[in-house]
Amino acid sequence: MDPEDLELFRRSLRNATNDYTGQALDVALEDVGWLDAMAIEPRVAISTLFQLQGESNASSSALGHVVCCALGLSETPATEVVLPAIGQWDPPGTVNGRGLHVSGLASTALRDLESVVVIAATERGDTAIAVPTASLTLESVGGVDPNLGLLRVTGEDIRTYADLGPTSADWTSAVALARLAIGHELVGVSRKMLELARQHALGRVQFDRPISSFQAIRHRLAETLVAIEMAEAMLDSAWLDGKSNTAAMAKAVAGRQARTSARHCQQVLAGIGFTREHPLHLYVRRALVLDGLFGTSASLTRALGKEMITAGQLPALLPL
Repeated sequence: MDPEDLELFRRSLRNATNDYTGQALDVALEDVGWLDAMAIEPRVAISTLFQLQGESNASSSALGHVVCCALGLSETPATEVVLPAIGQWDPPGTVNGRGLHVSGLASTALRDLESVVVIAATERGDTAIAVPTASLTLESVGGVDPNLGLLRVTGEDIRTYADLGPTSADWTSAVALARLAIGHELVGVSRKMLELARQHALGRVQFDRPISSFQAIRHRLAETLVAIEMAEAMLDSAWLDGKSNTAAMAKAVAGRQARTSARHCQQVLAGIGFTREHPLHLYVRRALVLDGLFGTSASLTRALGKEMITAGQLPALLPL
């Protein structure tokens, strides 16, 4: 995209994420051409949408589209895909002698679809399967962040499904792209928390001075900004590097730095930050759940460490 088209695209997505959420946002994204942009410039489409989605605390089924596109399944009738459960990144389906077993997550858009794509581990490797929605049990996920609009998807011994065959890309590549998308959303969440803390620091007066003039407050805000910039730099490097391990590192860094941002911003906001009247809690909740999708920062760090020990060498330096 040239600079003018990119600015128009960003402005259109910002308006959509500010005005809509859930299935209404899905419709708005189709209207502004986000799905078309995914096919042409996936990095621009993913990084722009997911950061804006994080800043506005909106939700959509875009993550499922990212996974479908990565697997080469964007043209299938089932436009939704089952995601792994919180903290997991293995395929959410398994096939054995009794049938298909499914355990994962999906957006609420699944309720209106006749079928859903499930990536299942089989004896011949990972394969894509189209499963009738009626064969699955769908439960709304409440918990920390019910506004995210997730469904718990489960199914036991399902025998009625269509085998779509091996995908054009492997599950590892799809997981890597999903991690980059979530990483950008975590950066958006972190930037919004920083903005909320900054606005509070400028307006809150103690001892006849705005608290933004206090050194302790400035240090908190500065450390938050450093954390966010580190996460964004890591995501940029992961896009350039193109390796699944680098995407896992970027997702782990974004999750850890979002927690750092939440801690510092909560300290700046003090008591008001704990109340439901202030929006900070919405972003802290979102950050906690996003950190869990496709592996938490802690579990990814452990997995990457084990891989390095097994390989006996450190990964190549990244172009930070």
